[in-house]
Amino acid sequence: MTKEKTNANAMWGGRFDEKPSDIMDLINVCIDVDVRLWRQDLRLSKAHAEMLARQEILTEGDVSTLIGGLSDIEKEFEDGTFPLRREYEDIHMNIEARLRELVGDVAGRLHTARSRNDQVATSFRMWVRDAIGELITDIDTLRATLAKLSAEHKSATMPGFTHLQAAQPITLGRHLDAYAQMLARDKSRLEDCQKRLNECPLGAAALAGTPFPIDRDFTAGKLGFDRPMPSTLDAVSARDFANEFLFACAQAGLHLSRLAEEIILWATPQFGFITLSDQWSTGSSIMPQKKNPDAAELVRGKTGRLTGNLVQMMTVMKGLPLAYNKDMQEDKEHVFDSFDTISLCLKAMDGMLSTAAFNTARMRSAALEGFTTATALADWLVMSLNMPFRDAHHVTGAIVKLAEGQGCRLDELSLADMQSVHADITEDVFRVLKI
Repeated sequence: MTKEKTNANAMWGGRFDEKPSDIMDLINVCIDVDVRLWRQDLRLSKAHAEMLARQEILTEGDVSTLIGGLSDIEKEFEDGTFPLRREYEDIHMNIEARLRELVGDVAGRLHTARSRNDQVATSFRMWVRDAIGELITDIDTLRATLAKLSAEHKSATMPGFTHLQAAQPITLGRHLDAYAQMLARDKSRLEDCQKRLNECPLGAAALAGTPFPIDRDFTAGKLGFDRPMPSTLDAVSARDFANEFLFACAQAGLHLSRLAEEIILWATPQFGFITLSDQWSTGSSIMPQKKNPDAAELVRGKTGRLTGNLVQMMTVMKGLPLAYNKDMQEDKEHVFDSFDTISLCLKAMDGMLSTAAFNTARMRSAALEGFTTATALADWLVMSLNMPFRDAHHVTGAIVKLAEGQGCRLDELSLADMQSVHADITEDVFRVLKI
């Protein structure tokens, strides 16, 4: 008895007698994830078709029909009417199947001289490149907010901390500027990632190139790449650009998490440095007095997603032989999630800071506590009395201990008190003991 062929996949089913099991569909189908690549896939397919016509691999008439059909599909996506179907696995096969419905059998010619391997690798690089552009805009927006706040508070004194202990007096402007500098490096990392990924895999086909006389330079330039990737095996199997993107997102998330932690601390009554807008706070279901900095806490918490996505992707890639392996289908979900997460966190942080009120009077008061001018005293001893710094450090420590015993600040000690520790100290010392 001859087994009837029941395979429903017209894209690759010629080799198979039976359709995939339901569980195979569940583990294999990725259309729910990679649907986000539709813009890049359509742009790529149009460029590929145009190249095939230029190289006289396809006729101008066929290519005109293909590009017209792809433009119709683009409108369907924009209108929200494109019929996504799980039997076609991914976004690339969904588009190809829909193109066949719209223009007929000529749609089958579009896949000439390409594979899904180089098609996916190219569209994914294009998506990450576009995502980086969006994140740079988000970073620039937050940096502008930090720059504005830094300028407004360039003279607002606050305690600088090490070990979360008051260390030396600084200004709020300087403190906020430190985060602006971190974000500048985050932007630089993304820009570097964008430069490195901007080589085009298209034309590598499955792994070994194609016998058709294609023009890889044309498609690379048409799609905004700097050049084709020189190794066809590397072109379809490299995902270090995704790792690099995930690291840049995770590192930016770590910086935002540090800032979020400070906002959380500063918003407590014990610090009282900042008051967040009601727009960026939540209440308690049982404690009516609570105003919780939940937006900051969520930014801090989402750092785990960002670092987890990086580790996941590196683990997927760590032992794969050349060239493409199906494991690499796991590359997009976590990249998409990291983009969504860090973009949301950047916007939330900008919203929190741009609507916050800083209690600069409380900050100045806190800067007077904890003997924060002790280092300035040690430096004065070196510069005014020509004392070796280690000796100055010892003398300053003894003066701090004296003030601590009297329950007063350093500038509240008398000159006689300080001279009891070192006789050469003069009245000029009070110049550096005051904020």
